[in-house]
Amino acid sequence: MVSIVPYQEKYLPDFKRLNLEWLEKYKLTEQYDLDILNDPKGSIINKGGCIFIALDNDVVVGTAGLSKRNDVEYELVKMAVDPVSRGIGIGKLLLTHCIDTAKKLKAEKLILFSNSQLQTALTLYNRFGFVHVEVTDTEMLTADVRMELNLIN
Repeated sequence: MVSIVPYQEKYLPDFKRLNLEWLEKYKLTEQYDLDILNDPKGSIINKGGCIFIALDNDVVVGTAGLSKRNDVEYELVKMAVDPVSRGIGIGKLLLTHCIDTAKKLKAEKLILFSNSQLQTALTLYNRFGFVHVEVTDTEMLTADVRMELNLIN
């Protein structure tokens, strides 16, 4: 059974491995990513965000995080699922957990930046109600997609 737990330093090697796997596969790795992957605590958690780890019998099979942009807006970051564990709903589980957490944090909007090569991920975001908007306000050079989810009903 897969469980979602808060990030701890012991998960750093897996956090980096899972995210670098897809970043390198699609040739999307840039300094912005490396800064987060090398110091998730300093770049995300200590600034009011959070990172989650998906565990399957104590084996790390996925990651996702929320980076605080301001009091009402968070960014979905570093969502990754181990290639051998894809297709069994781990991405949905992580995304649901992030959306629920953002609501608990009183966020009004959840945004994400992605790349048009990542069609499986973009399809998942669409299913959860994220909509495409103009790409603005990002340090990422490879981000050609921006999506938003309104959390206020």
